[in-house]
This record gives sequence, C-alpha cells and structure tokens, in this order.
Amino acid sequence: MNLQAGLWQQQTLKLTMTQELTQAIALLQYNTQELSAFLENKALENPLLQIEPGNVQAMDPRKDRVKPTRKKVDKDKQNWIEQIGETVTYLDEYLKSQVDLNRLTINGKKVFDYLIECIDENGYFRAEVSEVAAHFKLSDEEVYEHLKLLQGLEPAGIGARNLQECLLLQLRRCEKRNVLAEEIIEKHFLPFAEKKWKDISKLLNVKLNEIQEVFDFIQTLNPRPASSFQHEKSAYIVPDVVIKWDGESFTVSIFDEALPKISFNSAYYEKFSSNNDKSVNRFIQENQQDYQWIMKSIEQRKETLTKVSLKIVEKQRDFFMNGPAYLRPMTMKEIADELEIHESTVSRAVREKYAQTPFGTYELRSFFSSTIKTTSDENTSSKQVKTIISQLVEGENKQKPLSDQEIVHLLKEQEGMVVSRRTIAKYRDQLGIPSSSKRKRYE
Repeated sequence: MNLQAGLWQQQTLKLTMTQELTQAIALLQYNTQELSAFLENKALENPLLQIEPGNVQAMDPRKDRVKPTRKKVDKDKQNWIEQIGETVTYLDEYLKSQVDLNRLTINGKKVFDYLIECIDENGYFRAEVSEVAAHFKLSDEEVYEHLKLLQGLEPAGIGARNLQECLLLQLRRCEKRNVLAEEIIEKHFLPFAEKKWKDISKLLNVKLNEIQEVFDFIQTLNPRPASSFQHEKSAYIVPDVVIKWDGESFTVSIFDEALPKISFNSAYYEKFSSNNDKSVNRFIQENQQDYQWIMKSIEQRKETLTKVSLKIVEKQRDFFMNGPAYLRPMTMKEIADELEIHESTVSRAVREKYAQTPFGTYELRSFFSSTIKTTSDENTSSKQVKTIISQLVEGENKQKPLSDQEIVHLLKEQEGMVVSRRTIAKYRDQLGIPSSSKRKRYE
C-alpha cells in the first residue's frame, strides 16, 4: 500500500450555531416567568437595555382568529391566575401558640422547637426519637414525652410517625369513641387497608357491613393534618397564551402583560457612541447588537408561539367548544408538518407553557396525546379513554365493581375503543382508581 502526502480540496456543508440563533432557541423555550428573569439579568449586563416592571406596551398581544362551527360556551374567561394550594397560616406558629412555653425548661423549649422542625408538609414527624435523644443527650422516654405533647395539639393527628398512628390519634380524640374502628386500625391495619375484610370479620366476629361502616368513618379523617397550613410561598400559574371565545370566533393572543417593559437607553447610547476610545465604541456596538438580537428573538418567540397555538385551536376545536372529554389524538409532528417547521421547534414552543381556555388553564403539552385504535379504524386519544374509564367506575354498582376485563369489553361495545386489559390497569393506576376488589362495598 502506498501512502502519499498531498493537499486535497473538499467542499462540505456545515451548520454553525450563531449567537443569534442560540439565543432565539433559548428564548423560544422560556415561559413568561423565565423570560422575565432573563430580561432582568440582561438589563444588569447591558446598559442599553432598560426594563420597567409592568405591562409591555411596546409589544401588544398579537391576536388572530379561528372560525368556529359550534355554539358559544358560557364559561368564565377572565381569571388568568390560578392559585395552587390555598393556605391559612404557618404551622409552626400555630403549634407554638397552643403551648405555654414558660412551663418548659430552656432545654425543653429547644427539644420542642426541634420536633416541630422535623414535621413535614403533611404533618408527619420525620425523625427517629433515638436520634433526637442522642442529639440533646436525653433519654428516649424524655423525648417521647415532648413528642406526646406535640401529638396532643391541634390539628388532630399532627406529629404522627406514620398513617396508622395519624388515624389512631384522631380516633382517640373523637367525642364518641368508635371502639371497633380503634381496634381495627391499631391491630389489623394492613389487612384493613388491603381490604382483606373477611379475615378481620372472622377474627373479630363482626359482619362485613360493620367493617364497611368503619371504612366509611375512616374516610372522614384527615390523612394529611397539616395540608391546610402554609409551608412555603404559594405557587401561581401565569398563562403564556390566552384563548377566548367572543360568540363568533376564537381569539388567540400571547399574554405578555406580565413581562417587563423593554426600551432602548438612547441617552446612554448618545453619550458614549461618539467616544474616541475604541474599547468604549466596541462595547457600545456589541451591546446595541445584543439589544437588537433580544428584541428580534422575542418577536420570533411570539410569532412561533402564536402559530403553534392557533394550529392547536384549529386541530382541537371540539375540545375548546365542548371540553376535555373531546380532546382528539394529536402529535407534535402533525403540527410541525402543517406549519412546515421542525418538530423540535414545536416541542420548545410548548415547553412549560400554559394556555388559559374557556375550560380552565391547561399546559400546552397536554393537548398532545397518544393514539388509541377504534373498531371503525379511526383514532381516539388516551385522555378520552381515561375520561370514559372514570365515568364507568363512577357509575358502577359498588357491590359488584367492574373488573379491568369488563371495562375492556364495555369500551369496545359502547365506545368502539380497542384497549388491552394491561392498558386499562395502567390508566386506572394513573387516575388513582383502586382495583375492583378494593372498590367493592359491603352494605
């Protein structure tokens, strides 16, 4: 084999990710909160970029219309903020307010405060008594006395170390004690939870309907006693897209009122642009270019998000006219092909973004769902199947609940949907619906 050295010329095609393209891709992925944070950070770096909190007047919402084919839906379209987790007060403050701390020693106060710090957001004590005892150089009995003090406070069940203890603490606080319920929870908790009630019935010599009554009563207790208390700042959802119905057509607009107002610092530019210092001139030119890139990227983000949102409304018209039960199967590739853009662009456009619709606020990704085959060779979405499963379970005879195989049969016979038993079990688990044996009631 002969190897010869030489010069060769070859033409290749290479895509270079410019700074402008990289920034445009990044901004497309940002939701409203992330974009606001990005602009605030940029304003610290770039003196030519000025921002003011409040409405973005320079970027009025871009509105486009989609013609409907059905009647108007009377739904509230004005609330654009949905608060998650309404809270009352701080749990630690509420617990301390119930105890006369003057009756505790200095070390006792420290132990009590430490125990409160070990309570999680649900109200459970998440530490070992022995570890706390070792930390404060106390006996396990001394720490347990402080824990019992904590467990005697309101709300009932606070400071429990597990669900079983939480329920027992609440049962023992009832004005009218339920002896059977206390015995079942204290001595037969696992078989009771697993609905192995026939075994309990034989052991305690009670009827199944009596155990059913205990079960119904336990359902009225609170398994998360601290759930109504504040542990951290409440979370809010700010929509990136607002979809409205005016009686004749849908209006799709990009909600950018939560973004800061952007403007060019002309005074700073005029002051330093005529400077003879080359480094100063270079700094001004780079920041001016950066400002222009940001404005262009924001505009591109808005245009892409608008196009994708319009196409979602067009393809999911039944959902926006009639509600979630009418969501049809749709893929990102389907949207990308019709808009003649890359599928990854659609994915970035809908990433962690929300739309306010006539039926509430939804994540844009939720409008894309997998496909289920039907007997008529048409397709339906997995969300539609889940909705129907929920309806079937809700309307079933609770004394003879539907098995997964029976649900398979009903979906095929009544809805024309072909779904396997394994898929039914998976969707049921995702919906938080127990198996038929655990749904059975004994009247």
